[in-house]
Amino acid sequence: MNSHSDTGSYYTRIDTSRYKPTAHAGGAWDPDEQHFSPLGGLVAHAIDRHLAARPDGGRLLLARISYDILGRLALDECEIQVETVRPGRTIELLEATVRIADRPVVRARAWRLAALDTSAVAGDPAERLTPPERLAPWPMSDLWPGGYIASLDVRPLTPPLPGRTTAWVSTPLALVAGEPSSPVASYLALVDTANGIAVRQPPTAWMFPNVDLTVHLHRQPVGDWTGLDTTVTFGPSGQGLTSTVLHDITGPVGHAQQILTVRPLTH
Repeated sequence: MNSHSDTGSYYTRIDTSRYKPTAHAGGAWDPDEQHFSPLGGLVAHAIDRHLAARPDGGRLLLARISYDILGRLALDECEIQVETVRPGRTIELLEATVRIADRPVVRARAWRLAALDTSAVAGDPAERLTPPERLAPWPMSDLWPGGYIASLDVRPLTPPLPGRTTAWVSTPLALVAGEPSSPVASYLALVDTANGIAVRQPPTAWMFPNVDLTVHLHRQPVGDWTGLDTTVTFGPSGQGLTSTVLHDITGPVGHAQQILTVRPLTH
């Protein structure tokens, strides 16, 4: 995937493990915080670099990545360390930790599984989405502030409804300035947008940030568009759930889940 270095980026590299966010990474709940979506992609990018340093790094494929958000994601320099927790020739588990001001703010675990030819038995009940080039853009910045949301090209298949929206998301920006990112990292950098496309209540009256994100993939995504077939549920006791069937331009690729903390805004 191209680096798009001529149009800007979400991060610039400081050294081998440290990155500085640009204004394009600004959050929707607080402009002084990072939106988690590009940071999730940056974690995948750091994992890719960790694997590239190993002679066997390309033999396995990402099947699941789960992120736990441990603290405030200040719009400031971050450090990402990656380690192999469970090595293996056909199955392995990696862990990445993001630190800001020397405090852990995100921990992510990624399962990678052996790449085998299972095309003879492949199948998925979900249908392909209407291609993005046949859809009109939606100015998501009318609903959400922040540099990240302003950077997106969002194209819903139908007008967004409370708690239910299917949309394509893309960006012209590079993940890290001057560096190519893998199709998976670029794809994951847009998945956390799901919690903002199908809001059940206005974000001016209610907060519903996610404290995690888990992505399961049954196929490696390709192309420049992330498809989000999203349903948002609010429970009666302060919890919510954003559930998404994930697509790329050729069809479904997996699922994403985000648990929400739902609370009224006080002014």
